[in-house]
This record gives sequence, C-alpha cells and structure tokens, in this order.
Amino acid sequence: MGERVRIAISPSIQIGGNIFTPEQFSKIGSIGGDDVKIEMTPFRQLYMDIPIDQKDRIEEELKKIGLEVYPAGSVTKSLIVCNFCKGAETAGLETARALNEVISGINTPTPLKIGYAGCALGTSEPLLKDIGIVKMRDKFDIYVGGEPKGLKTRIAKLLISGLTEDRLAPVITAIIDYYKANAKAKEKFSRFIDRVTIEQLQKLA
Repeated sequence: MGERVRIAISPSIQIGGNIFTPEQFSKIGSIGGDDVKIEMTPFRQLYMDIPIDQKDRIEEELKKIGLEVYPAGSVTKSLIVCNFCKGAETAGLETARALNEVISGINTPTPLKIGYAGCALGTSEPLLKDIGIVKMRDKFDIYVGGEPKGLKTRIAKLLISGLTEDRLAPVITAIIDYYKANAKAKEKFSRFIDRVTIEQLQKLA
C-alpha cells in the first residue's frame, strides 16, 4: 500500500443543516477503492484516507457532486450549522456560507470547532463549541470556550453581544489568529481562554 493522506469531507451548508445525499454517500464509498477508510467525526465531517498520488483527482470528483473538501487534523473545522428552521433569510443562511468560506481549514494548535445557530433555539449546540455564534434578529452573539467531551463538559461564555454582520467574519478571524499566535504548543482552546481571559479577547472586537 502506497502513502496515504487524510482529507475531511463536508456537505454544503443548506436548509436542513449538514445533509449528504445518497449519490454523495455512494460516491464517497466507491471513490477511494476497496481499502479506503472512512470515519464519521463529531464535527459533522467525514474523514477519508486516500492514496496521496490520487488526492487531486479524488478531491475534484467529490467537489463535482457538491461536496466540500478540507484538510484534516489540527485545523478549524467547517462550520457546524443549525437546520435554518426559521428560514434562509431570517436564520442567516448566506451569512453562514460566507463565514464558512473564510474560517474553514485554517491551521491551528488543536482542532477548532465553530458552531452557528440562526436563532436562540441553538440546535447546532453552539455553546458546546470552541467558538459559538448565535444570530439574534439582525445581530450576532459570540461565545467562546465550550467543551463537549470528558467529565468537565462546560458551556461557552458570552464574549460579544450585538455584533453586526459586517463585523462577524473579521472578529472570528481575529480570535483564531490570536489563538494561533499565543497558544502554548497544543493548548486546547478552552484552556487558552481560561489563561488569557475573556476580557483580553474582547479587545479584539
């Protein structure tokens, strides 16, 4: 067996949330050959180990059927979204898509999960993510430091309330950049938040 590389596969952001079609599942299952390994992750991506010499071809074929392909490992994951049950415009579908374009696949000290909810129902569980975004009418609240795993599960803390849409991507990007620049080795984001404090991060807005 030749050298292999792991890629992350996500469906496009749409009404209904992160939805794979039967055609997409069939393609994913067949595209890498009989020895392909596929893993379902807790951040709504599929990891697939593929031959490194076929990476470009496989990524191109996956994108042709509407899938998004990202690097795996210690990067910002594709945006984990709600079902947009309030409707595309009210819940901010295009805002979520635009934000995903900006933040997905950035190298970070540890994997970074970012959640988006189009209303206070929070069906994507944004307060259990490293960074959570909740649309409140025409503004956005940003939460940081959620931790869903282990015996010390915790809810993210409010960082900024009432952020306008034009400031959303710049602020989230600034938080990611600050984490990259100031984290200690492979410091988890929740621990990083505890060390640098909410007050320090609020200055980024």
